[in-house]
Amino acid sequence: MKFIAFVLTSFVTVMLITSSLISVNAFAQGDGACVDCHTEQTSKWQQSDHAKAMAIADETTVKANFNKQTAEHYGQKAYFYKSKGKFFVDISYDDKVETLAIAYTFGHYPLQQYLVETKKGSYQVLPFAWDSRTIEEGGQRWYHNYANEEIKPEDRLHWRQPLQNWNGMCADCHSDGLERNYDAKNNSFASEFSNINVGCVSCHGDKDEHSEQATQDKAKPKSNHSSNSSTASSGMWKRKFGEDTAKWVGEKRDNSFMDNCFSCHSLRAPLTDGIKPNSHFLDQFTPQLLQAPAYHVDGQIKEEVYVYGSFLQSKMFAKGVNCIDCHDQHTMKVKIPGNGLCLQCHASEVFDKPEHHNHENGSDGAQCVNCHMPENRYMGVDDRRDHSFKIPRPELSEQYSSPNACTTCHEGKDNQWALGFMQSWKIKPRSNSQTQQDFFTLKSGQPLPVDAHLAIVGDENIDVISRATALQMLVFSTQEISADTLKPYLHHQQELLRLAAASVGTLINPGFRAQALSHLLNDPRKAIRVAAARTLVDVYIPQADLASFNKAFKELTVSLEQSGWRGEGRLNQGLLEIDKSNYSSAEKHFKEAIRVEPYFDAAYSNLAEFYRMQNKPAQVISVYNSGINKVPASALLHYGYGLHLIRNQQLGKAIPLFKKSMLLDPSNAQYAYVYALSIDGTGDTKQAIEILKSIIGNYSQNQQLVELGLSFAQKLQDKASFDYFMGLRGTY
Repeated sequence: MKFIAFVLTSFVTVMLITSSLISVNAFAQGDGACVDCHTEQTSKWQQSDHAKAMAIADETTVKANFNKQTAEHYGQKAYFYKSKGKFFVDISYDDKVETLAIAYTFGHYPLQQYLVETKKGSYQVLPFAWDSRTIEEGGQRWYHNYANEEIKPEDRLHWRQPLQNWNGMCADCHSDGLERNYDAKNNSFASEFSNINVGCVSCHGDKDEHSEQATQDKAKPKSNHSSNSSTASSGMWKRKFGEDTAKWVGEKRDNSFMDNCFSCHSLRAPLTDGIKPNSHFLDQFTPQLLQAPAYHVDGQIKEEVYVYGSFLQSKMFAKGVNCIDCHDQHTMKVKIPGNGLCLQCHASEVFDKPEHHNHENGSDGAQCVNCHMPENRYMGVDDRRDHSFKIPRPELSEQYSSPNACTTCHEGKDNQWALGFMQSWKIKPRSNSQTQQDFFTLKSGQPLPVDAHLAIVGDENIDVISRATALQMLVFSTQEISADTLKPYLHHQQELLRLAAASVGTLINPGFRAQALSHLLNDPRKAIRVAAARTLVDVYIPQADLASFNKAFKELTVSLEQSGWRGEGRLNQGLLEIDKSNYSSAEKHFKEAIRVEPYFDAAYSNLAEFYRMQNKPAQVISVYNSGINKVPASALLHYGYGLHLIRNQQLGKAIPLFKKSMLLDPSNAQYAYVYALSIDGTGDTKQAIEILKSIIGNYSQNQQLVELGLSFAQKLQDKASFDYFMGLRGTY
């Protein structure tokens, strides 16, 4: 059992929420000045979701029915009512009832959520939200954020836990000028913001000087001529005669403004406290790449990942398309309804015809977005479109269990049905290059030879974020790599490749690591400097690079502090101390992870592993028992405890724990593998074979279990079982 390294993200697959109060101005000073001159832009902005990102709860902002309404979910009850013009909820679980005032609204459509102050300066999102869709759409009702499962108070996803905390999880993206101001010692917040919602400052930055100059200009006598303040682009999208798709004509586009968009519309870990407008994305965040479980094998969105990861996969991004080519820059709504939006650049005589979409004109199937931007539903009612603009590929769905627009739209139909229709339309399934196929294999959990793995990273026909993802996953194919092999990516012009290379630099022999990575300590991008410092923390740094390392290490420390309010933040601080051989400090951080988030199982697992390294078996057992008592549904803790018993020659006691871990997490093939192996360890190989046969169908794309079955069959000279597992070889 090794220490578990975590990539800190500002978002986990949970129902999050909103922004806080503390220092609140209905309009920031800069925004108020903007309104005086930019009335048209302000009017458009007021139609946007940005303008309704957060508000003080009052009669004008609350959309839900608070007229003595009751909502229930698995024993949890909420009673919503008004008193003296204020909004309240009595929320209970079993016999405990708590009365809370509604402080803020969050969002407005298709749902609105509500914030309550649970301790001074700290705000949590209520577990019940208001479905603000129309009655005809199924709305105008209270519903629970986790409609199909019970979230008990001791669950990490319970609304009182850190993952539902406004200050840490959501505030920076729903208010201007947010500063979390987290106090690690007291585990408390004193958050402040300059503007309660997402206004001018979030995209344009502080324009105080511009505002002052404009005020002075107003006071001056008007001249007979006006200066040209046009910001029109020096190029345009143009489709020449005979071309199906427009191309950019003119000077190279500067799409750097999208870093402002990506700052919020991405799954990422913060490097600093709050967001500074018009700053490079990688100077403020480390993005999560395209790994499971957030994305499907083929790169389609799965969990709530927002737009960054999918859009960077697209051909549109590669060609220079930006957000405001499709979205109005102030309302943020699409510029043209229906297929007209796509037909700005794509020839209608080619793409808006039944010969292309194979559906009746005007039907749902004839809408570009329904095939190329399928929707996923999040937060119970919120449908969001995939921005990778892929084509439906039922053959990939058949192989990797990824979704496709055909069977998603035609409920009850399967992939073979979709493939049959494609054949009848004379559409041949697209063939993948060997490197693309290998990338799918890698992402499905299958091992690759190192050369094949590196070929993915080196294939310039694959989008950069996919190549960076493959590079980041190099640890699945090898335990060591030469500095020369990694060198092209440590010096690559593409920032995401440098970032990924820095993170896997641990595969380089420690004796050569500093020489290979030291230049990245001075990289222009903070995310890369931080990754390099993390990789170099346990190796000797030459005197010439020591100042650069210390500076980057300070940035690393600050980045970890940003997530100290949740278990992962404290855990990562502990792992850093382990690498620095500061063991007493590491122990303290692991214990702090449990303190700030007592239902975070990885904190117990890492603390137990720490005690194992310290040869303290009694503490190991104590931590596992404490963790399983707090988080009884943790497969990780049952598995880890089982491994501890195995090391202490207690196989009989370990087997039930391995079985429990497999049942608790049936998606993790490692648990099934070790359970079957432990049964074989008792001498009952026949039973181990039967167990494998009964469970192997639950683990698609996993050759490891097949090979284990073949090994068992050979051991018993069981030809029938050997033939059975041979028949599965290559299908998993």
